[in-house]
Amino acid sequence: MLPDKLQTRLGIRHFSGSLRSLQVSNNLIDFSSNDYLGFSNKILQQSNQPAGATGSRLITGHSSYYEDLERKIAQFHRVEDALIFNSGYDANIGLISCLTDRSDLILYDQYVHASIRDGIRLSHAKALKFYHNDLDHLEILLSKFSQAEGREVYVITEAVFSMDGDQPDLERLVALCQLYNNVHLILDEAHSIGVTGDQGEGLAQKLGLESNIFARVVTFGKALGSHGAAILGSTDLKEYLINYARSLIYTTALPQHSLKNIAQGYQLLQTQPETVHQLQELISVFNKLVVQNGLRLRFRESDTAIQACIIKDNSKVKRASQILQENGFDVRPIFSPTVPKGEERLRICLHAFNTSQEIEQLLQILSLNIKRL
Repeated sequence: MLPDKLQTRLGIRHFSGSLRSLQVSNNLIDFSSNDYLGFSNKILQQSNQPAGATGSRLITGHSSYYEDLERKIAQFHRVEDALIFNSGYDANIGLISCLTDRSDLILYDQYVHASIRDGIRLSHAKALKFYHNDLDHLEILLSKFSQAEGREVYVITEAVFSMDGDQPDLERLVALCQLYNNVHLILDEAHSIGVTGDQGEGLAQKLGLESNIFARVVTFGKALGSHGAAILGSTDLKEYLINYARSLIYTTALPQHSLKNIAQGYQLLQTQPETVHQLQELISVFNKLVVQNGLRLRFRESDTAIQACIIKDNSKVKRASQILQENGFDVRPIFSPTVPKGEERLRICLHAFNTSQEIEQLLQILSLNIKRL
């Protein structure tokens, strides 16, 4: 449910006649788009597909293709509605910045993505972080700060954390949020889509918790191999975001070829689930080989496609990366201060097209050279 104060803001727009809505482009003579040189139509004549959207979704960038795709995304993710944004960054800053006023509170995991942090900075709410995946600490903060009169509380976390590959106890987190009438959970599923669940539908759906989450952010630039993102939630939330999310309102929409790439990604998830299963099996193989190569204490525990090998010191982790690259493996180092000092790491991303043999060779080289480092 949309909080009452947000419903009131929408009501004011209705009453004043200023409510924004998305309109499918028409065939009238164009005096409204940003296609100043007409290149979009020229390219359309050559490729049967426009190169650009020509404007924001509230002017000329919206289309029936957008509507159809959002409907299909919502169906796949078992949610009332979906709203596509140009990127995960745009989705997070647009969502988080427009929900709150100065009486509200945001509680966020200390390791959330920079886009979430920037959205928090743009909001008017008081914000407090809780220790990473520490729901006992979150519970203390909720019990202490959530009951102020007129306050809405937004708890923000990720389904898979991008630097560690770990996951929250989502079942307990949902139950904790449900103890309070004014607490709303926002879940960033950027790194779980395509990886978690029978069809790569993400952590919330794998656990059957999708109806208990206020908003989910899914992105298409990772496992789906495309670009863009969507916010999943209620129809009321979608209408609110169309009216107040500045990163949607004031930017040119995605072109149709981007939308088609997103649609194709979802079609592949549904028609080729064996690719998802192949990745999941490879993750299991990776974890077994980590143990066999004596590296368990070096790696963070992860059942996801992101695997982190801790090698303290920027120079040492850089050298480890160079050695792997010299042996044909593209593994990148993550330096401090991107991660805390003393937690520098190799970030290994697994893919369905990798092989068990490649993983075994990589870990053998790593095991041999870590001792030398």
